[in-house]
Amino acid sequence: MKSKQLFVLFMFLFILTAPTFAQGTTAAAPGSPVDLKPLIPLAMGLASGLCGLGQGKAVAGAAEAIARNPGAAAAIRFALILGLVLIESLALYTLVVVFRS
Repeated sequence: MKSKQLFVLFMFLFILTAPTFAQGTTAAAPGSPVDLKPLIPLAMGLASGLCGLGQGKAVAGAAEAIARNPGAAAAIRFALILGLVLIESLALYTLVVVFRS
């Protein structure tokens, strides 16, 4: 059930972002997409905040895993760093989008 809800949420977000990538026109035509530029700083704030929460949860999980099994510390640390890099890339991509707009 939860995977269905996540799928519906992602599909909704993908459909919502479609007007963002539409080609701009010089004159406003009837039925033209809505200007989403005022929402870009909100997106950066949301992405940064959620990245912070994700990183905190990842570090807490890694610290707990290392405490339970110190012998696997190297593998856990590698997985932690890889996960943190991927989480941080979301914030960096959002920052690039903010500066390109």
